[in-house]
Amino acid sequence: MSDALSLDDVTRHFDQGPRRVEVLTGASMNVAAGEVVALVAPSGAGKSTLLQIAGLLDTPNSGTVAIEGRVYSGLDDQTRTAARRRLLGFVYQFHHLLPEFSARENLAIPLMTAGASERGAMKRADELLARVGLAERGSHRPAELSGGEQQRVAICRALANRPRVLLADEPTGNLDPETASRVFDMLLEVVRETGLAALIATHNHDLASRMDRTVRLEGGVVAS
Repeated sequence: MSDALSLDDVTRHFDQGPRRVEVLTGASMNVAAGEVVALVAPSGAGKSTLLQIAGLLDTPNSGTVAIEGRVYSGLDDQTRTAARRRLLGFVYQFHHLLPEFSARENLAIPLMTAGASERGAMKRADELLARVGLAERGSHRPAELSGGEQQRVAICRALANRPRVLLADEPTGNLDPETASRVFDMLLEVVRETGLAALIATHNHDLASRMDRTVRLEGGVVAS
């Protein structure tokens, strides 16, 4: 399998007045196309920083981030923004759906922003909602959906533009255990069917054990 996401010797520090906080001190890892990798880290270890850098939302102080073999970490904001829209999908602990729009519209809007026609965007939204068992809920606004349904819509939104890499930060952390397990099963199934690479941060060791492998972020570096 070829690497869809590669981080090589990534460092990131933050200056707080005279004090420098070293968060990543040489983090390297690869995620292959079709692979689902669990990222496990203690609180404050830099998990969110690593995900933001992998997602081209932040830039490392040194080291490189490559997606499908192309290095993006040193490029300008416009190029990285275009890459995020085309190559990356994001799922967070909270769904962040637009409350005034229906589930269907929440999926269609980013597609139209990326250049899809309204008809094409709505068709893609309907396909995704049907795929996760929400075909009959497309006209409902987020407040009319359960927590698990909202997160399934958020996952669909992350997949709408057919990304090559999915980055997820505690995607079921806001759900009860039973709902979290069902949503996670659905996420794994969809990810594996589409063949994209997925890096999923979680504190849940049961969920981590269901992925292809686990890496740990400790002391600013990634260990298997």
